[in-house]
Amino acid sequence: MKETPLANAAFWAARRGNLTLLRLLLNHGTTLLMVASYAGHIDCVKELVLQGADINLQRESGTTALFFAAQQGHNNVVRFLFEFGASTEFRTKDGGTALLAASQYGHMQVVETLLKHGANIHDQLYDGATALFLAAQGGYLDVIRLLLSSGAKVNQPRQDGTAPLWIASQMGHSEVVRVMLLRGAERDAARHDGTTALLKAANKGYNDVIKELLKFSPTLGILKNGTSALHAAVLSGNIKTVALLLEAGADPALRNKANELPAELTKNEHILRLLRSKEGHRKS
Repeated sequence: MKETPLANAAFWAARRGNLTLLRLLLNHGTTLLMVASYAGHIDCVKELVLQGADINLQRESGTTALFFAAQQGHNNVVRFLFEFGASTEFRTKDGGTALLAASQYGHMQVVETLLKHGANIHDQLYDGATALFLAAQGGYLDVIRLLLSSGAKVNQPRQDGTAPLWIASQMGHSEVVRVMLLRGAERDAARHDGTTALLKAANKGYNDVIKELLKFSPTLGILKNGTSALHAAVLSGNIKTVALLLEAGADPALRNKANELPAELTKNEHILRLLRSKEGHRKS
C-alpha cells in the first residue's frame, strides 16, 4: 500500500485494532472526509471541507460523509456538513439514507437535525423498512416519539408485512409497544406468514409486551396461520404467559390447523393444570 494519508490512517487503525475503521479505510472510494466524519473529528472535517473536499461524494456502497456522521451520532459534524451543502437524498445499495441510519442507531439529536434540513420522514430501505420501523426494532423511544410527531406512519409495514408494532413486540420493547398502540398501531396487523404481535410476544414470553397488547383487546383466537397465541405460549413453556392469556379469555379448547389442543403441545404439569383449571371453569 502506498504511503498516502489513507494508507497511514489504515496503518493506525490496524495498530489500534479498530476493525470497523480499518474496513472503512480499505473500502474503495473512501475519502478522508468520510473517515473524519465517521470518527466525529469536527476540526478535521472543517479543515478538509475548507480545503475543498467533496461533501456529497459517494463511495461504491453509496455512503457519504453525512451518512457516516449520522450513523455514528456525531450531530456537530452533521450540522457542519449541512452548512456546506450536504444532501439527505443519497442512498446506499440497500436503500439506506442518513435518516434511516440515525434512526436505526437511536441518535435522537441527529434525527432531529436531519428532519430540520429536509430529510424525508418516509424514507425506506429497499426491503420497505422505514425510519420508524428501525427505531422500533432498536427500542429507541425518544426517536420513535419524534418520528411519530413528525408524520411517520405508525402502520407502514416492511415488504414482508412486518409492521413497527410487530417488530417492537418481537424484540420485547414494551414501552415502544405502549406508545405505538396509543398512536393508532393496528393491534392485530399480521405479517405475510400470519403471525401477529401478540403471537410473537407469546412465543418469546415477553409478558410486559403482552400486558400492553391485552389492553387493546387483540385477537385471542385462531389466526390466519392456523394457530393461536395460547398455542404459542404453551409450546414455548412459559407458565406466566399462559396464565396471562387464559386470564384474558384465551380458549384452551381451540384447536390449531393440525387439530391440536394447547394441552397436547406440552408435558409441563404446571401448564397442564392451568389449562385444565380454565377448562373446568368454562364447563361449570
